[in-house]
Amino acid sequence: MNIVAIPAVSLHPILAHQGGWDEILLVAGPIAVIVGLLALVKRRIDAQMNVASTESNDPEQGSSDDVDRSAFDSRSDSA
Repeated sequence: MNIVAIPAVSLHPILAHQGGWDEILLVAGPIAVIVGLLALVKRRIDAQMNVASTESNDPEQGSSDDVDRSAFDSRSDSA
């Protein structure tokens, strides 16, 4: 039976305090993921707001600017 020695590759030298860059990645990685997710959510919300504003300004359905706002004015004009 021939036993061949295979050198084991250890990750210890790679992950063991290489000047602090690995700790920076452990902090910056999750922060980058959170910032990316927030940017994605903001982009989706902005897109939904644009769709909603174009639907509300559709001339066939009437605009919200057609409402007589003087009926909602609580100030008295008798001064």
